[in-house]
Amino acid sequence: MLVVCPNAFRTKSAVKSALSITSALPANPAKFTVSSAPTAPARPPRFACSPPSSSLTAQEFVEYFGRLNGLDEATLKKRVDDIFNRLDMNGFRDRRCDKLSTGMMQKTSIARTLVHDPPVMIFDEPTNGLDIMTARTITAFIRECRNNGKTVIFSTHIMSEVEKLCDTIGIIQSGKLLVEGTLAQLRDKYAEHDLEEIFVKVVTPHYLAEEAN
Repeated sequence: MLVVCPNAFRTKSAVKSALSITSALPANPAKFTVSSAPTAPARPPRFACSPPSSSLTAQEFVEYFGRLNGLDEATLKKRVDDIFNRLDMNGFRDRRCDKLSTGMMQKTSIARTLVHDPPVMIFDEPTNGLDIMTARTITAFIRECRNNGKTVIFSTHIMSEVEKLCDTIGIIQSGKLLVEGTLAQLRDKYAEHDLEEIFVKVVTPHYLAEEAN
């Protein structure tokens, strides 16, 4: 699922709305289902999000969240090694988080998000400000998560990422879901192939109305 909004402020508001689901869980989480099958109340938690901000090393930071989510040491070591290898993080695993570059921090954020293997993940513009190669690594990894059956809520202003990653696209304006569907459905509905043109067609009437008021 993709969340697309006209600007970063509204995108973050939409992501916060998604995160608010976690605070609204009933006393018995088994009654709340994101997937088709009910889940018993147990660790690990069903939701995960980012980002890192710590004087710990990248490895220590990820390990901290693994332990926080109840992983035993053997499982934690395997998960950390697998994720650090897949995201090409071994070169800075012993560097403090406050000394990491933007790309390194983003990878560390994703690693701590995934270390306990949650079925639901929320990414808020995970490739923002990254170089091409780092962004490709992250989008490829998110695609793998989707292909492995994870539920991914993904916000971005980069339309090419939408086309590569998203099964369902939702465009939100001022807290209202204006349209939702697959890429093929949106292309048919708006007679446009380019997703950016579809976005503009959907948002412009509402955007202009708000500006007039």
